[in-house]
Amino acid sequence: MSLYSVASHVTGVLAQALPPAHTGTPEAHISQGSPKPDWPSPVMDEENHSFFLADVLEYRPKFGGNGSDDDYRWDIEGWYGGDYNRIWFKSEGQRDTAFKADYDIDSQLLFGHFIQQYYDFQVGGRVETQSYRGRNVTRGLAVIGLQGLVPYNYELQPALFISQHGDLSARLTATKDLSLTQRLILQPRFETNAAIQRVRKFTTGSGLNNLELGFRLRYEIRREFAPYVGISLDKSFGDTASLVRQEGGNPSQIRFVVGIRAWF
Repeated sequence: MSLYSVASHVTGVLAQALPPAHTGTPEAHISQGSPKPDWPSPVMDEENHSFFLADVLEYRPKFGGNGSDDDYRWDIEGWYGGDYNRIWFKSEGQRDTAFKADYDIDSQLLFGHFIQQYYDFQVGGRVETQSYRGRNVTRGLAVIGLQGLVPYNYELQPALFISQHGDLSARLTATKDLSLTQRLILQPRFETNAAIQRVRKFTTGSGLNNLELGFRLRYEIRREFAPYVGISLDKSFGDTASLVRQEGGNPSQIRFVVGIRAWF
């Protein structure tokens, strides 16, 4: 058998084994069984949604020491938008009568853009207000940050801040949920701040400013609502600790906390 005859024989066998070629028309494609004519229309998932999370909303009773006022703290955030672009709102603050300031309130309004799976790039503005013994100070800052979920389900929020006077500072927040049972969740939480310049009126020194390490054990009555108890260690370092002492504060505290975590 010649080479041409062999090629013709193989071509004929393949033509019988393979399905007919697609003609390119929808009718022809449907007639081949994919997709089925009674299938629903494709989902157009390009709508905007909103989300709100009160990750920390807690009361901090005071045991012993000077003063009798109890303190509280919150850390909430939310967003509105789609899969690629979102408007973020974040608010973090506390009333702490023995630490850095009587009140320390931090609000951010950010634009977030999806850069890859689990990661948003964020840019926007921040307003920080502190109150100590009736004296209020406020400053505005630009924010550049990331928010994402790294391997092993650690949620990270690194951010860089530039104040209206050119002062440069940074913050890193990390949390992780450890499921002890279906409803009992232990959340370790780590937050630290650092600054390049010393800003005395905000009780901020140069270098590593402070560290907060907390453990909060919550019981999820519903996934969206969970009361918790926990313990939080707050400690200032170096130049910032010296400024806190000069203001009459305590640069190191261990606090018992009780609060509610909620989202919708």
